[in-house]
Amino acid sequence: MILIIKTNKERLHDLEFVKPIEEILKQNKIKFLTKNYKKITNKDLKQVDKIIISGTSLKDNEFLRNKNNFKWIKDSKKPVLGICAGMQIISNIFKAKIKSKTEIGFFKEKFKRNFLGLNNDREVYHLHNNYFDVPKEFKSFTNSLIPQAIKHKTREIYGTLFHPEVRNSELILNFVLNQ
Repeated sequence: MILIIKTNKERLHDLEFVKPIEEILKQNKIKFLTKNYKKITNKDLKQVDKIIISGTSLKDNEFLRNKNNFKWIKDSKKPVLGICAGMQIISNIFKAKIKSKTEIGFFKEKFKRNFLGLNNDREVYHLHNNYFDVPKEFKSFTNSLIPQAIKHKTREIYGTLFHPEVRNSELILNFVLNQ
């Protein structure tokens, strides 16, 4: 079972950031549980096989002020994929430095090596105001100045600043099915 953690505070944003991930999983008959990050319990974390942390809207940065709700990431043995806000959370937990730059729209990204099925030049969808430096325990998979795809050097913790649920759903499936 997959745990989808919602980072958004408004229910309306579920349609844009959570529902597409749920649809990808439903279409592939993958069981999942969706919960808001403030309501995650240890039982939730134990009963699932993998965890996806969703993105949220540009104006919703509340998740960055609630770092303690995500401290479990440091010790978790479960594979984690953080999407946009999720990658920012992961980077924040691993003490990377926050920076501001708004990017909205489709961008070409060059992947230095395979990242959950994406490689070479790919068009991805950006929607963010903030980003983080690459945490020292991670490596970047893109050539861009702003890290767009990272992975922990020794653990199954991944992050994408772009939104694979928009144009690169195979990345989500590769994370869920192939790891």
